[in-house]
Amino acid sequence: MHHHGVDRREVLRRLGSAALGMAGLSALPSPLITPAFASGHVPWVDTLRARPRPTRAQLAWQRDEIALFVHFGVNTFTDREWGDGSESPSLFNPTQLDARQWARAARSAGAKAMILTAKHHDGFCLWPTLTTSHSVVSSPWRGGRGDVVREFVDACRAEGLKAGLYCSPWDRNHPAYGDSARYNDVYIAQLTELLTQYGELNEVWFDGANGEGPNGKRQVYDWPRTWALVRKLQPNAVIFSDAGPDVRWIGNERGVAGETCWSTIRSSAVPYIGASGDDVIAALQQGHADGDVWRPGETDVSIRPGWFHHEAEDAKVRAVDNLVELYFTSVGRNSKLLLNVPPTRTGRFHETDVARLAGMRTALDGLLSKRVVSDRGVGRVEGGVYRRAISVPGGAQVVLLDLAEPIEQGQHVRAWRVRADTADGPVLAAGTTIGYRQLRRIAATSVKRMVLETEYLEAPVPVTLRAYRV
Repeated sequence: MHHHGVDRREVLRRLGSAALGMAGLSALPSPLITPAFASGHVPWVDTLRARPRPTRAQLAWQRDEIALFVHFGVNTFTDREWGDGSESPSLFNPTQLDARQWARAARSAGAKAMILTAKHHDGFCLWPTLTTSHSVVSSPWRGGRGDVVREFVDACRAEGLKAGLYCSPWDRNHPAYGDSARYNDVYIAQLTELLTQYGELNEVWFDGANGEGPNGKRQVYDWPRTWALVRKLQPNAVIFSDAGPDVRWIGNERGVAGETCWSTIRSSAVPYIGASGDDVIAALQQGHADGDVWRPGETDVSIRPGWFHHEAEDAKVRAVDNLVELYFTSVGRNSKLLLNVPPTRTGRFHETDVARLAGMRTALDGLLSKRVVSDRGVGRVEGGVYRRAISVPGGAQVVLLDLAEPIEQGQHVRAWRVRADTADGPVLAAGTTIGYRQLRRIAATSVKRMVLETEYLEAPVPVTLRAYRV
């Protein structure tokens, strides 16, 4: 993640599209459905039960589809991405901080949650912590009596949004950092404040950032203790990091989940936070069909080139079409979109960012408003493939396909195709996984019916197919 200080884009380039995408259905393994199963002799309900499935919190998290990340802090005032911890708290002085404006912008985008950087790597705390004076208490903002975290969670609740927090483990200011036991106590104290003083949180966001380098301070983070604290104090929150335990990083910050994207992953593939290498990135991107844990992917990306606001990037905000595309490559690939929007030095979102957020929602609503088909069922088996014919009223011109499987029962589909008109008609779209949602735009095609073909790991589950017209 951007906090690691490792440019993983090169890793992704080296992996190549074959590893990340689908090398055509011909490259898929042969159907896993056994003849015994096809003839109905396997007690498949028990097999389904054995596969990992989401907790209530994970399910709610995924159904929210979009959350906003809010990178704000002393870096906003120094024009940097990473502070070094020596910045004076007197620099932090947003003149018109308005967290309600952030929340309204989030809602206009269709986001259901926001996550705030309560502390970034520079160690400056946006709340009046007892663990350091390097915080809003030492700033001129609100006369040293302000609390950004409080205003943030209040704004979320006022606008009906869920609140989440990110507190960087890497701290370039705190004198205890590098004295592992002592600093871990400080970090636990900071998290305890955040997890007990601000009401219910729905996501607690971590990374393994430690960019000190080989000659720097060697801090060993105590993740088991940290995760146990979150579980105890915020049992309904999902915990995010590249190693989970509830939600995993998708492996890049370009806004692109794998074309194959399992919510299950082998826990051994990403053994600890900050693990690197091609295999780790491929696992984060694609998950594993035989994964032992349910750990869906979160796709984090910024609306601007940087994560904090820089005036020089005001003309480089992503266009509406690009934001729509990000929705298709995240939510539309069984992931969740975490879109970063950074407040300016005034403490408000820039008007361009606000306009683009609303524009994205309007464009998506337009695409998803003209539904011609919504059909749910299993179909019949022919040679290990399940086929279901779905009539299209009036032979509409279909431009968008929207597939979903009931992930509360786990994830089972490993290949799918949608054909026009007949069982051997032209393929409109095809893929591997479906999961929570699979969105595909297609060239406008007039069809009287569609044939959905699906292949499963074990037993068939009802896939919902929706289609939209021009």
